[in-house]
Amino acid sequence: MIWLVHIISLAFIIPGCVFLLAGGYGLIRMPDLYTRLHAASMTDTGATILLIIGMSIEAIFVFNSFSAFVKLILIMLFALFTTPTASHALAKTALMGGLIPTNREGDPMFDSIEDVERLADRVGDHDD
Repeated sequence: MIWLVHIISLAFIIPGCVFLLAGGYGLIRMPDLYTRLHAASMTDTGATILLIIGMSIEAIFVFNSFSAFVKLILIMLFALFTTPTASHALAKTALMGGLIPTNREGDPMFDSIEDVERLADRVGDHDD
């Protein structure tokens, strides 16, 4: 019966690994910081969820370790809160630093650095 647990956990672990590989490919293939950041953060979050679920199944049913399960859940929660926050901080810092987003052809999406600065200022204002 343990083979069924292994199959179920692998059903989560293998797609998680595929997500990680897709994110790595996205980091290489995408043209600018913003799209690379999007590819990395989205796939990292999805892979984290799938991998932790697969490892949690193994921890509970194979190793009979509730403490390992709790640690895995805490790791997942930490990763799910920090990854999007770090991605947002990096993107906003790049935008405020004047890194202009580009389109598929590599052309700037804004006419001037002043447009980027206005967008960065507007994004940062929450005093509506």
